[in-house]
Amino acid sequence: MNDDQLERATISKVGWRILPFLILCYFVAFLDRVNVGFAALHMNGDLGFTAYIYGFGAGIFSIGYFLFEVPSNLALHRFGARVWIPRIMITWGIVSAGFAFVYNDTSFYVMRFLLGAAEAGFFPGIVFYLGRWFPARHLSSATAIFILGLPISVLIGAPLSTAVLEFAPQIWFRNWQWMFLIEGGLAVVVGIVAYGVLRRGPEEAEWLTDEERVWLVNRLEAERREKEQAGSYGVLETLWNGKVLFLSFAIFCNITALFGVTLWMPQIIKGFGDMTNAQAGLLTAVPYLCAGIAMVLNARHSDRTGERRFHILLPACIGGLGLALCTVTQSPLLAMIAICVGAAGILASNILFWPLPSTFLTGAAAAAGIGLVNSIGNLGGFVGPYINGWARDYFGNYAASMAVLGAMVALYGVLIFAFLTLAGRRDVALASAPMGQPMRSGG
Repeated sequence: MNDDQLERATISKVGWRILPFLILCYFVAFLDRVNVGFAALHMNGDLGFTAYIYGFGAGIFSIGYFLFEVPSNLALHRFGARVWIPRIMITWGIVSAGFAFVYNDTSFYVMRFLLGAAEAGFFPGIVFYLGRWFPARHLSSATAIFILGLPISVLIGAPLSTAVLEFAPQIWFRNWQWMFLIEGGLAVVVGIVAYGVLRRGPEEAEWLTDEERVWLVNRLEAERREKEQAGSYGVLETLWNGKVLFLSFAIFCNITALFGVTLWMPQIIKGFGDMTNAQAGLLTAVPYLCAGIAMVLNARHSDRTGERRFHILLPACIGGLGLALCTVTQSPLLAMIAICVGAAGILASNILFWPLPSTFLTGAAAAAGIGLVNSIGNLGGFVGPYINGWARDYFGNYAASMAVLGAMVALYGVLIFAFLTLAGRRDVALASAPMGQPMRSGG
Protein backbone atom coordinates (compact mmCIF):
# COMPACT_ATOMS: atom_id res chain seq x y z
CA MET A 1 0.00 0.00 0.00
CA ASN A 2 1.53 3.35 -1.05
CA ASP A 3 1.35 6.50 1.08
CA ASP A 4 -1.72 7.94 -0.65
CA GLN A 5 -3.65 4.71 -0.29
CA LEU A 6 -2.59 4.41 3.34
CA GLU A 7 -3.72 7.97 4.05
CA ARG A 8 -7.10 7.50 2.40
CA ALA A 9 -7.73 4.20 4.15
CA THR A 10 -6.70 5.52 7.56
CA ILE A 11 -8.69 8.75 7.40
CA SER A 12 -11.76 6.94 6.08
CA LYS A 13 -11.60 4.42 8.90
CA VAL A 14 -11.13 7.14 11.54
CA GLY A 15 -13.99 9.18 10.09
CA TRP A 16 -16.47 6.31 10.02
CA ARG A 17 -15.43 5.18 13.48
CA ILE A 18 -15.68 8.42 15.48
CA LEU A 19 -17.68 11.03 13.54
CA PRO A 20 -21.15 9.37 13.62
CA PHE A 21 -20.99 9.04 17.40
CA LEU A 22 -19.72 12.61 17.84
CA ILE A 23 -22.60 13.84 15.67
CA LEU A 24 -24.98 11.96 17.97
CA CYS A 25 -23.37 13.63 20.99
CA TYR A 26 -23.72 17.08 19.39
CA PHE A 27 -27.31 16.31 18.44
CA VAL A 28 -28.13 15.58 22.09
CA ALA A 29 -26.14 18.58 23.34
CA PHE A 30 -27.76 21.10 21.03
CA LEU A 31 -31.20 19.60 21.57
CA ASP A 32 -30.89 20.16 25.31
CA ARG A 33 -29.66 23.69 24.69
CA VAL A 34 -32.52 24.79 22.41
CA ASN A 35 -35.47 22.66 23.52
CA VAL A 36 -36.45 25.56 25.76
CA GLY A 37 -37.55 27.31 22.57
CA PHE A 38 -40.18 24.61 21.99
CA ALA A 39 -41.12 24.44 25.66
CA ALA A 40 -41.72 28.20 25.62
CA LEU A 41 -44.80 27.73 23.43
CA HIS A 42 -46.50 26.23 26.53
CA MET A 43 -44.20 27.00 29.47
CA ASN A 44 -44.35 30.80 29.12
CA GLY A 45 -48.11 30.77 29.50
CA ASP A 46 -48.12 28.23 32.34
CA LEU A 47 -45.53 30.17 34.36
CA GLY A 48 -46.55 33.68 33.32
CA PHE A 49 -43.26 34.54 31.58
CA THR A 50 -43.10 37.71 29.49
CA ALA A 51 -40.97 37.84 26.34
CA TYR A 52 -38.33 39.75 28.33
CA ILE A 53 -38.18 37.10 31.10
CA TYR A 54 -37.89 34.29 28.57
CA GLY A 55 -35.27 36.08 26.45
CA PHE A 56 -33.16 37.03 29.48
CA GLY A 57 -33.36 33.54 30.96
CA ALA A 58 -32.64 31.81 27.66
CA GLY A 59 -29.53 33.93 27.29
CA ILE A 60 -28.18 33.38 30.82
CA PHE A 61 -27.08 29.95 29.63
CA SER A 62 -24.17 31.69 27.91
CA ILE A 63 -22.94 33.38 31.09
CA GLY A 64 -22.44 30.03 32.81
CA TYR A 65 -20.88 28.68 29.62
CA PHE A 66 -18.47 31.63 29.44
CA LEU A 67 -17.26 31.34 33.03
CA PHE A 68 -16.51 27.61 32.92
CA GLU A 69 -15.43 27.12 29.30
CA VAL A 70 -11.64 27.52 29.47
CA PRO A 71 -11.24 25.56 32.76
CA SER A 72 -13.35 22.75 31.29
CA ASN A 73 -11.25 22.59 28.13
CA LEU A 74 -8.02 22.50 30.13
CA ALA A 75 -9.50 19.67 32.20
CA LEU A 76 -10.25 17.79 28.97
CA HIS A 77 -6.61 18.22 27.94
CA ARG A 78 -5.55 16.92 31.38
CA PHE A 79 -7.94 13.98 31.82
CA GLY A 80 -8.70 13.05 28.20
CA ALA A 81 -11.91 12.96 26.19
CA ARG A 82 -12.89 9.50 27.39
CA VAL A 83 -13.40 10.86 30.92
CA TRP A 84 -14.30 14.50 30.37
CA ILE A 85 -16.80 14.39 27.50
CA PRO A 86 -18.99 11.79 29.29
CA ARG A 87 -18.73 13.88 32.48
CA ILE A 88 -20.03 16.91 30.61
CA MET A 89 -22.89 14.99 28.97
CA ILE A 90 -24.10 13.28 32.13
CA THR A 91 -24.00 16.53 34.11
CA TRP A 92 -25.90 18.57 31.55
CA GLY A 93 -28.44 15.76 31.10
CA ILE A 94 -29.23 15.84 34.80
CA VAL A 95 -29.53 19.64 34.79
CA SER A 96 -31.66 19.61 31.63
CA ALA A 97 -34.07 17.12 33.19
CA GLY A 98 -34.23 19.43 36.20
CA PHE A 99 -35.99 22.06 34.08
CA ALA A 100 -39.14 20.03 34.64
CA PHE A 101 -39.21 21.55 38.14
CA VAL A 102 -38.83 25.22 37.18
CA TYR A 103 -41.67 27.18 38.79
CA ASN A 104 -40.87 30.92 38.46
CA ASP A 105 -38.51 33.35 36.73
CA THR A 106 -35.73 33.03 39.33
CA SER A 107 -35.62 29.23 39.14
CA PHE A 108 -35.62 29.51 35.34
CA TYR A 109 -32.63 31.87 35.45
CA VAL A 110 -30.71 29.62 37.86
CA MET A 111 -31.30 26.47 35.83
CA ARG A 112 -30.26 28.11 32.55
CA PHE A 113 -27.04 29.31 34.20
CA LEU A 114 -26.34 25.82 35.57
CA LEU A 115 -27.02 24.25 32.16
CA GLY A 116 -24.44 26.56 30.58
CA ALA A 117 -21.90 25.72 33.30
CA ALA A 118 -22.56 21.99 32.84
CA GLU A 119 -22.19 22.06 29.05
CA ALA A 120 -19.13 24.34 29.07
CA GLY A 121 -16.25 22.81 27.18
CA PHE A 122 -18.24 20.34 25.10
CA PHE A 123 -18.09 21.94 21.65
CA PRO A 124 -14.51 23.31 21.80
CA GLY A 125 -13.51 20.07 23.51
CA ILE A 126 -14.74 18.09 20.53
CA VAL A 127 -13.02 20.50 18.10
CA PHE A 128 -9.80 20.01 20.08
CA TYR A 129 -10.41 16.25 20.14
CA LEU A 130 -10.81 16.12 16.35
CA GLY A 131 -7.37 17.70 16.08
CA ARG A 132 -6.00 14.67 17.92
CA TRP A 133 -7.28 12.38 15.15
CA PHE A 134 -7.26 14.27 11.84
CA PRO A 135 -4.23 15.79 10.07
CA ALA A 136 -4.60 19.46 9.16
CA ARG A 137 -5.74 19.06 5.58
CA HIS A 138 -8.58 16.76 6.68
CA LEU A 139 -9.60 18.76 9.74
CA SER A 140 -11.94 21.23 8.01
CA SER A 141 -13.96 18.45 6.42
CA ALA A 142 -14.12 16.47 9.68
CA THR A 143 -15.20 19.54 11.64
CA ALA A 144 -17.84 20.36 9.03
CA ILE A 145 -19.29 16.85 9.25
CA PHE A 146 -19.36 17.07 13.05
CA ILE A 147 -21.14 20.43 13.03
CA LEU A 148 -23.91 18.85 10.94
CA GLY A 149 -25.15 17.70 14.34
CA LEU A 150 -26.47 21.24 14.86
CA PRO A 151 -29.04 21.40 12.05
CA ILE A 152 -29.78 17.70 12.52
CA SER A 153 -30.63 18.36 16.17
CA VAL A 154 -33.29 20.89 15.19
CA LEU A 155 -34.40 18.96 12.10
CA ILE A 156 -35.09 15.87 14.19
CA GLY A 157 -35.61 17.66 17.49
CA ALA A 158 -38.40 19.88 16.19
CA PRO A 159 -40.84 17.04 15.41
CA LEU A 160 -39.58 15.06 18.43
CA SER A 161 -40.14 17.94 20.86
CA THR A 162 -43.43 18.84 19.22
CA ALA A 163 -44.65 15.24 19.47
CA VAL A 164 -43.82 15.14 23.19
CA LEU A 165 -45.57 18.46 23.73
CA GLU A 166 -48.67 17.27 21.88
CA PHE A 167 -48.97 13.67 23.04
CA ALA A 168 -47.25 13.39 26.45
CA PRO A 169 -49.74 12.21 29.06
CA GLN A 170 -50.84 14.94 31.44
CA ILE A 171 -50.05 12.70 34.40
CA TRP A 172 -47.81 13.96 37.22
CA PHE A 173 -46.25 16.53 34.89
CA ARG A 174 -47.24 18.99 32.17
CA ASN A 175 -46.26 18.31 28.57
CA TRP A 176 -43.24 20.64 28.55
CA GLN A 177 -42.00 19.06 31.79
CA TRP A 178 -42.11 15.61 30.18
CA MET A 179 -40.09 16.98 27.27
CA PHE A 180 -37.27 18.13 29.57
CA LEU A 181 -37.26 14.83 31.48
CA ILE A 182 -37.12 12.68 28.33
CA GLU A 183 -34.52 14.72 26.45
CA GLY A 184 -32.36 15.26 29.54
CA GLY A 185 -32.42 11.52 30.23
CA LEU A 186 -31.25 10.88 26.66
CA ALA A 187 -28.10 12.94 27.32
CA VAL A 188 -27.31 10.88 30.42
CA VAL A 189 -27.63 7.60 28.47
CA VAL A 190 -25.43 8.82 25.59
CA GLY A 191 -22.88 10.15 28.09
CA ILE A 192 -22.57 6.72 29.71
CA VAL A 193 -22.11 5.10 26.28
CA ALA A 194 -19.47 7.71 25.38
CA TYR A 195 -17.20 6.43 28.13
CA GLY A 196 -16.95 3.09 26.37
CA VAL A 197 -16.64 4.51 22.85
CA LEU A 198 -14.15 7.39 23.02
CA ARG A 199 -10.39 6.97 23.03
CA ARG A 200 -7.72 9.54 23.96
CA GLY A 201 -6.07 9.42 20.52
CA PRO A 202 -4.98 7.14 17.66
CA GLU A 203 -2.30 5.53 19.84
CA GLU A 204 -5.19 3.84 21.74
CA ALA A 205 -7.19 2.90 18.62
CA GLU A 206 -7.13 -0.89 18.60
CA TRP A 207 -9.36 -0.85 15.51
CA LEU A 208 -6.53 0.64 13.37
CA THR A 209 -3.92 -1.68 11.91
CA ASP A 210 -0.36 -1.25 13.14
CA GLU A 211 0.60 0.38 9.83
CA GLU A 212 -2.34 2.82 9.97
CA ARG A 213 -1.72 3.67 13.61
CA VAL A 214 1.98 4.38 13.10
CA TRP A 215 1.29 6.53 10.03
CA LEU A 216 -1.36 8.64 11.78
CA VAL A 217 0.58 9.13 15.02
CA ASN A 218 3.71 10.14 13.10
CA ARG A 219 1.80 12.50 10.81
CA LEU A 220 0.09 14.28 13.70
CA GLU A 221 3.36 14.52 15.64
CA ALA A 222 5.14 16.02 12.62
CA GLU A 223 2.44 18.67 12.25
CA ARG A 224 2.62 19.47 15.96
CA ARG A 225 6.39 20.00 15.75
CA GLU A 226 5.99 22.17 12.64
CA LYS A 227 3.53 24.47 14.40
CA GLU A 228 5.75 24.69 17.48
CA GLN A 229 8.74 25.62 15.32
CA ALA A 230 6.67 28.36 13.71
CA GLY A 231 6.11 29.82 17.19
CA SER A 232 4.37 28.25 20.15
CA TYR A 233 2.31 29.96 22.86
CA GLY A 234 1.87 29.31 26.54
CA VAL A 235 -1.63 29.07 28.00
CA LEU A 236 -1.62 32.57 29.52
CA GLU A 237 -0.01 34.06 26.42
CA THR A 238 -2.73 32.43 24.31
CA LEU A 239 -5.49 34.11 26.30
CA TRP A 240 -4.10 37.53 25.33
CA ASN A 241 -3.10 36.64 21.78
CA GLY A 242 -4.41 39.18 19.26
CA LYS A 243 -5.49 36.56 16.72
CA VAL A 244 -7.37 34.62 19.38
CA LEU A 245 -9.20 37.74 20.58
CA PHE A 246 -10.01 38.82 17.03
CA LEU A 247 -11.49 35.41 16.21
CA SER A 248 -13.39 35.48 19.51
CA PHE A 249 -15.15 38.71 18.61
CA ALA A 250 -15.87 37.53 15.07
CA ILE A 251 -17.57 34.33 16.18
CA PHE A 252 -19.41 36.31 18.89
CA CYS A 253 -21.17 38.16 16.07
CA ASN A 254 -22.15 34.90 14.34
CA ILE A 255 -23.37 33.22 17.52
CA THR A 256 -25.38 36.30 18.53
CA ALA A 257 -27.37 35.82 15.33
CA LEU A 258 -27.45 32.01 15.64
CA PHE A 259 -28.98 31.86 19.11
CA GLY A 260 -31.03 35.01 18.67
CA VAL A 261 -32.82 33.11 15.91
CA THR A 262 -32.67 29.54 17.22
CA LEU A 263 -34.12 30.13 20.70
CA TRP A 264 -36.96 32.23 19.27
CA MET A 265 -37.55 30.33 16.03
CA PRO A 266 -40.86 28.62 16.99
CA GLN A 267 -42.31 31.89 18.28
CA ILE A 268 -41.06 33.91 15.29
CA ILE A 269 -42.51 31.40 12.83
CA LYS A 270 -45.81 31.34 14.71
CA GLY A 271 -45.98 35.09 14.12
CA PHE A 272 -45.82 34.60 10.34
CA GLY A 273 -49.46 33.56 10.20
CA ASP A 274 -52.39 31.93 11.96
CA MET A 275 -51.04 28.56 13.10
CA THR A 276 -51.09 26.30 16.13
CA ASN A 277 -48.14 25.69 18.45
CA ALA A 278 -47.71 22.24 16.91
CA GLN A 279 -47.59 23.65 13.38
CA ALA A 280 -45.06 26.30 14.38
CA GLY A 281 -42.90 23.69 16.11
CA LEU A 282 -42.88 21.41 13.08
CA LEU A 283 -42.14 24.23 10.65
CA THR A 284 -39.08 25.09 12.74
CA ALA A 285 -37.36 22.10 11.14
CA VAL A 286 -37.57 23.60 7.63
CA PRO A 287 -34.94 26.38 8.03
CA TYR A 288 -32.51 23.85 9.49
CA LEU A 289 -33.06 21.43 6.63
CA CYS A 290 -32.07 24.26 4.32
CA ALA A 291 -29.13 25.12 6.59
CA GLY A 292 -27.87 21.52 6.59
CA ILE A 293 -27.90 21.38 2.79
CA ALA A 294 -26.16 24.77 2.55
CA MET A 295 -23.48 23.71 5.04
CA VAL A 296 -22.56 20.58 3.08
CA LEU A 297 -22.57 22.29 -0.32
CA ASN A 298 -20.57 25.29 0.89
CA ALA A 299 -17.96 23.20 2.72
CA ARG A 300 -17.50 20.81 -0.22
CA HIS A 301 -17.20 23.61 -2.77
CA SER A 302 -14.76 25.45 -0.52
CA ASP A 303 -12.59 22.34 -0.17
CA ARG A 304 -12.76 21.63 -3.89
CA THR A 305 -11.72 25.16 -4.93
CA GLY A 306 -9.36 25.87 -2.04
CA GLU A 307 -11.09 29.21 -1.40
CA ARG A 308 -12.21 30.23 2.10
CA ARG A 309 -12.74 34.00 2.24
CA PHE A 310 -15.75 34.35 -0.05
CA HIS A 311 -17.21 31.04 1.13
CA ILE A 312 -17.57 32.73 4.52
CA LEU A 313 -18.31 36.30 3.44
CA LEU A 314 -21.06 35.64 0.89
CA PRO A 315 -23.21 33.23 2.97
CA ALA A 316 -22.89 35.55 5.98
CA CYS A 317 -24.04 38.61 4.04
CA ILE A 318 -26.86 36.78 2.27
CA GLY A 319 -27.96 35.24 5.57
CA GLY A 320 -27.93 38.66 7.22
CA LEU A 321 -30.21 40.00 4.50
CA GLY A 322 -32.59 37.06 5.01
CA LEU A 323 -32.87 37.76 8.75
CA ALA A 324 -33.48 41.45 8.17
CA LEU A 325 -36.33 40.72 5.74
CA CYS A 326 -38.08 37.80 7.44
CA THR A 327 -40.22 39.87 9.81
CA VAL A 328 -41.01 42.86 7.57
CA THR A 329 -42.72 41.12 4.64
CA GLN A 330 -46.48 40.68 4.79
CA SER A 331 -46.37 37.32 3.00
CA PRO A 332 -46.01 34.24 5.27
CA LEU A 333 -44.40 32.33 2.38
CA LEU A 334 -41.80 35.05 1.74
CA ALA A 335 -41.15 35.35 5.48
CA MET A 336 -40.52 31.60 5.67
CA ILE A 337 -38.18 31.72 2.68
CA ALA A 338 -36.30 34.65 4.24
CA ILE A 339 -35.75 32.92 7.57
CA CYS A 340 -34.58 29.78 5.72
CA VAL A 341 -32.04 31.94 3.88
CA GLY A 342 -31.01 33.52 7.19
CA ALA A 343 -30.46 30.18 8.95
CA ALA A 344 -28.58 28.76 5.96
CA GLY A 345 -26.29 31.79 5.81
CA ILE A 346 -25.46 31.72 9.51
CA LEU A 347 -24.51 28.05 9.57
CA ALA A 348 -22.89 27.78 6.13
CA SER A 349 -20.49 30.57 7.12
CA ASN A 350 -20.02 29.26 10.68
CA ILE A 351 -18.90 25.79 9.62
CA LEU A 352 -15.64 26.99 8.03
CA PHE A 353 -14.58 28.99 11.09
CA TRP A 354 -13.63 26.35 13.65
CA PRO A 355 -10.39 24.93 12.19
CA LEU A 356 -8.82 28.43 12.21
CA PRO A 357 -7.53 28.51 15.84
CA SER A 358 -5.82 25.15 15.40
CA THR A 359 -3.64 26.55 12.61
CA PHE A 360 -1.41 28.39 15.09
CA LEU A 361 -2.12 26.75 18.49
CA THR A 362 -1.05 23.34 19.83
CA GLY A 363 -1.38 21.27 23.01
CA ALA A 364 -2.72 22.99 26.12
CA ALA A 365 -2.56 26.34 24.30
CA ALA A 366 -4.94 24.95 21.66
CA ALA A 367 -7.30 23.71 24.36
CA ALA A 368 -7.24 27.11 26.10
CA GLY A 369 -7.41 29.12 22.87
CA ILE A 370 -10.31 27.19 21.34
CA GLY A 371 -12.06 27.33 24.71
CA LEU A 372 -11.61 31.10 24.93
CA VAL A 373 -12.80 31.67 21.37
CA ASN A 374 -15.91 29.61 22.00
CA SER A 375 -16.60 31.04 25.45
CA ILE A 376 -16.42 34.66 24.28
CA GLY A 377 -18.33 33.73 21.15
CA ASN A 378 -21.06 32.11 23.20
CA LEU A 379 -21.70 35.35 25.04
CA GLY A 380 -23.59 36.04 21.84
CA GLY A 381 -25.94 33.33 23.06
CA PHE A 382 -26.94 35.77 25.80
CA VAL A 383 -27.06 38.91 23.65
CA GLY A 384 -29.09 37.46 20.75
CA PRO A 385 -32.05 36.05 22.74
CA TYR A 386 -32.07 39.14 24.99
CA ILE A 387 -32.31 41.48 21.99
CA ASN A 388 -35.30 39.57 20.63
CA GLY A 389 -37.07 39.48 23.99
CA TRP A 390 -36.55 43.20 24.59
CA ALA A 391 -37.68 44.13 21.07
CA ARG A 392 -40.79 41.93 21.30
CA ASP A 393 -41.92 43.60 24.53
CA TYR A 394 -40.92 47.15 23.51
CA PHE A 395 -42.00 47.26 19.84
CA GLY A 396 -44.52 44.41 19.77
CA ASN A 397 -42.64 42.60 16.98
CA TYR A 398 -39.20 41.29 15.99
CA ALA A 399 -38.44 43.59 13.03
CA ALA A 400 -35.83 45.77 14.77
CA SER A 401 -34.09 42.91 16.54
CA MET A 402 -33.89 40.71 13.43
CA ALA A 403 -32.33 43.60 11.51
CA VAL A 404 -29.67 43.87 14.25
CA LEU A 405 -29.04 40.12 14.16
CA GLY A 406 -28.75 40.24 10.38
CA ALA A 407 -26.14 42.99 10.66
CA MET A 408 -24.21 40.92 13.21
CA VAL A 409 -23.87 37.87 10.98
CA ALA A 410 -22.84 40.06 8.03
CA LEU A 411 -20.21 41.75 10.24
CA TYR A 412 -18.87 38.30 11.14
CA GLY A 413 -18.37 37.56 7.45
CA VAL A 414 -16.52 40.84 6.91
CA LEU A 415 -14.24 40.25 9.91
CA ILE A 416 -13.23 36.73 8.87
CA PHE A 417 -12.72 37.92 5.29
CA ALA A 418 -10.31 40.55 6.64
CA PHE A 419 -8.57 38.00 8.89
CA LEU A 420 -7.93 35.57 6.04
CA THR A 421 -6.84 38.38 3.74
CA LEU A 422 -4.37 39.94 6.17
CA ALA A 423 -3.07 36.87 7.96
CA GLY A 424 0.26 35.51 6.79
CA ARG A 425 0.15 32.59 4.38
CA ARG A 426 2.04 30.46 6.89
CA ASP A 427 -0.61 31.01 9.59
CA VAL A 428 -3.59 30.00 7.46
CA ALA A 429 -2.10 27.47 5.04
CA LEU A 430 -3.22 24.40 6.99
CA ALA A 431 -6.83 25.57 7.31
CA SER A 432 -7.03 26.94 3.77
CA ALA A 433 -5.66 23.94 1.88
CA PRO A 434 -8.36 21.61 0.51
CA MET A 435 -7.85 17.87 0.62
CA GLY A 436 -5.10 16.87 -1.75
CA GLN A 437 -4.63 20.35 -3.25
CA PRO A 438 -2.26 23.24 -2.55
CA MET A 439 -3.51 26.16 -0.49
CA ARG A 440 -4.95 29.19 -2.20
CA SER A 441 -6.02 32.04 0.07
CA GLY A 442 -7.38 34.46 -2.47
CA GLY A 443 -10.90 35.01 -3.71
